Amino acid sequence: MRAVVADEYGGPEVLEVREVDDPKVGPDDVLVRVGAASINPVDYKIVAGKLDGAFPTVWPLVPGWDLAGEVVAIGPAVRHVAVGQQVFGYARKDLVGTGTWAELVAVHARGVAPAPEGLDAVQASCLPLAGMTAWQALVEDLDVDAGDTLLIHGATGGVGHLATQIALARGARVIGTCSEPSHAFLEELGGEPVTYGDGVAERVRELAPDGVDAVADFAGAGALAASDELLRTHGRVVSVLDPQAAKERGGTYVFVRPDVAHLDALAGLVEAGELRPRVQSVHDLDAVREAVTEAKDGKVRGKVVLRVPS
Repeated sequence: MRAVVADEYGGPEVLEVREVDDPKVGPDDVLVRVGAASINPVDYKIVAGKLDGAFPTVWPLVPGWDLAGEVVAIGPAVRHVAVGQQVFGYARKDLVGTGTWAELVAVHARGVAPAPEGLDAVQASCLPLAGMTAWQALVEDLDVDAGDTLLIHGATGGVGHLATQIALARGARVIGTCSEPSHAFLEELGGEPVTYGDGVAERVRELAPDGVDAVADFAGAGALAASDELLRTHGRVVSVLDPQAAKERGGTYVFVRPDVAHLDALAGLVEAGELRPRVQSVHDLDAVREAVTEAKDGKVRGKVVLRVPS
C-alpha cells in the first residue's frame, strides 16, 4: 500500500509517500481502506519526535490518528462494525508509526464506529480525535449543561470549533477567544467572540459581568491564568495543553482516549443537525508536506485534511 512515511524525526521535509507493507489484522482489529485522514497537532509533534518519551516508535513511521473510510476486514472478536460499512475512528495505539496517513490501517475495535449519516469521508475524518477531546473535556470533566456560561480558549481551532457546538447543543452559553479575523466564523457557530491576548479578561467581563461557570483551555499560552478572575466560586477548569495549570486550579487535564460510545455520541449530534465539522482545506496524500505546513501555522479554522485516493 501507499503511505506517508518518515525515516527520521523532523519537520514536514522528512515526509514522503511510498509503498510499505499492508497492515496485519489482529483479533480485535478493524482493517479500514482510508478515504480521508485529518491532521492534528499531535501528528506533527510525533513526526518531530516530541512524543518519543511516551510511545515506542516503529520505523518507517506512518503518522496519523484520525480516519474515515470503508471496512475491508475485521478480526474474529469484532462485532459492532461489518465489512463494507463506512466508519470513522481514532487509531491511537500503544506505539506510533502504523498510522492513518495511508491507504489501509488496522484500528483496534475500541477506536472505530459507524460513520455519521450525512458526512463524507473528509468531513467525518475531522471528528474522532478533536471531537472526543471536546466531548471528554466538556461532558465528562466540566459537566457543561443548560444555564452554564462557558469560556472556551481557542474556540475556532480543530477542537474548539467542535467544543463550541457541543456546548451549545447542551444548552450552554459559549464565549470564545479567537483572532479578530475569526470572529465571524465563531458567530456562525453560535458563539460570542472575544479577541485573545492582553486584556482578554476585561473583554470577556463586558459580555459576562458576573463571570463564567467553566473554562475550557484549547489554546495554552497562559490562557487559564488569564481566566482566573473570571471564574465563579466552584467554577470548573479543564485544559488539553497545560496539565500543571489545570491541576493548580483544581481542574483536569485531558489526553483523549478511544471510546466507541463517545464516537456514537458525536455521530448522534451530527445526525441531529447540532454538530458539523469545518474543513479549512483538503490535500491529496502526495501534498502532505504542504498540508502539514498549513496545519502548523496556528491560523487554522477547523481542520486540514488529507484525502487518500482509492
